[in-house]
Amino acid sequence: MARSNEPFFWSMFSAGGVAAAFLLPIHLLLFGLLLPLGIVSISYDQLEPIVTHWVGKAYLLDLISLSLFHAAHRLRFALSDLGLKPFALPLAIFLYGGALVGSVVGAFIIFPL
Repeated sequence: MARSNEPFFWSMFSAGGVAAAFLLPIHLLLFGLLLPLGIVSISYDQLEPIVTHWVGKAYLLDLISLSLFHAAHRLRFALSDLGLKPFALPLAIFLYGGALVGSVVGAFIIFPL
């Protein structure tokens, strides 16, 4: 039986789906709606220790990278269904490579050298 790397990408897809479904809406609601409208007030001094702690940084990096891999996997199969199946390998390289590059860039921004 031939070995496949598909289980790895499906696991990244499912983990990213959980992050996108449960965590992103909370962030969007809090930072996109409640804070700008003044319903919730969180100052920079209250938020800064959370974001600068290594656990907070790891959480943000996981949220970003898992969401990117989820989007890459979803786009890959959506484009295949739209008739780009002959370009499956270049699409996979482009989309997963973009998710990897986005994750590395996010890591360098969150964890500066």
